[in-house]
Amino acid sequence: MAQTTVSVRMDESLKRDFDSVCNDLGLSMTTAIIMLAKKMTREKRLPFEVSMDPFYSTSNMDALGASIEQMRRGRTVTKTMEELDAMADE
Repeated sequence: MAQTTVSVRMDESLKRDFDSVCNDLGLSMTTAIIMLAKKMTREKRLPFEVSMDPFYSTSNMDALGASIEQMRRGRTVTKTMEELDAMADE
């Protein structure tokens, strides 16, 4: 079977960490990438869940922005852990 070369750019520390994990598993980075490509080709999907961090959702960013604006205006509200727990139970 004919071979081809694929070039991947990544952060140097990510490459170092990826290489270390591959070595610990007894694999080369090339073998790991080929395994990923074969699995994706066979299953027609990513073999892991891909999701966005909910912290960066629009609603959370809006809430954080509102909180920052309240702080800037000196309208902060403080609550004890007990009060927060009670609010969570409501």
